[in-house]
Amino acid sequence: MITAEARVTVGPHEPFKPTIIERRDLGPRDVLIDIAYTGICHSDIAYARNEFGNTLYPLVPGHEIAGVVSALGGDVTRFAVGDRVGVGCLVDSCRECASCRAGQEQHCGRDIKTYNSVGRDGRPTAGGYSQRIAVDEAFVLRIPGSTPLQNAAPLLCAGVTMYSPLRRWGAAAGQRVAILGLGGLGHVGVQIAHALGAYTAALDLSPDKRHDAVRLGADEYRSTSDPGTFADLAGSLDLIVNTVPASIDLDAYLSLLGIGGTLVNIGVADQPLSISPFSLITNGRSVAGSRIGGLAETQEMLDFCGHHGIGAEVEVIGTDEIDEAYNRVVAGDVRFRFVIDIASMTRN
Repeated sequence: MITAEARVTVGPHEPFKPTIIERRDLGPRDVLIDIAYTGICHSDIAYARNEFGNTLYPLVPGHEIAGVVSALGGDVTRFAVGDRVGVGCLVDSCRECASCRAGQEQHCGRDIKTYNSVGRDGRPTAGGYSQRIAVDEAFVLRIPGSTPLQNAAPLLCAGVTMYSPLRRWGAAAGQRVAILGLGGLGHVGVQIAHALGAYTAALDLSPDKRHDAVRLGADEYRSTSDPGTFADLAGSLDLIVNTVPASIDLDAYLSLLGIGGTLVNIGVADQPLSISPFSLITNGRSVAGSRIGGLAETQEMLDFCGHHGIGAEVEVIGTDEIDEAYNRVVAGDVRFRFVIDIASMTRN
């Protein structure tokens, strides 16, 4: 077995502690990755604190992984030692169902998640808060050389979570798109929507985020705390991507959509959605949802971001700062994403 130092939590609100975990010996198609940086996703916090009620402790989170290939199984053909690579939310799937055959592995009913899942060997998976990980080459992504690894790491989840709905619902020149929430997801979404050629509006509660929104590519920034925003934008948008993980007045935001417009939910509120039927009937509007993308789409996103110079804006922290970072994410005190420097494990 291959061993790795890691950071683990053993229960809700228990602090992260150093531990040694075992990684499987490399199979014929496995890639061993020395992890350089791992992003902190809000899902990490939810699993660590058992907010979904299904956490498998002890837990090593992390599904925004960027690093370098250090060893290969004998049958690996897609990668070489030294390649810059990433791993996202999945490390395996059934590869046989209709979703897998369509390149939509994220919808496979037997997917194996990077952490808090059970691998084919019957052992719990452990994520990127660790020094290294072994992953089947089919679930490893190539990171373009133009993207620094620390800025690439959050793209493995946040990036594709934004890219997928923007592509699916046709963000492009001639379209008017709004990104609701300028946080860890939204700030990447603004960059992608702008690069796709869409007229891009950024919407957020705080008027203080205007400078960042424009700097990242927004054509306009509107504060949702200003009632004039809803009057001025009424019926003017083709697509809204909602990244806010809290309940919002969906009827108010649906009123911003023109004929055939769609509001896509990415943020997960803790309350059921409430919508007036008239908000949908008027202008033939739709409400939809989106997850991450499949493997091919994730690679497409990484290549697109590399070509357009898009990366997450990050605050790099050491492994002894994870607990503090979690509290700061919950408090909204981060611009815009925390990324763990895995090399700090050996320095602490």
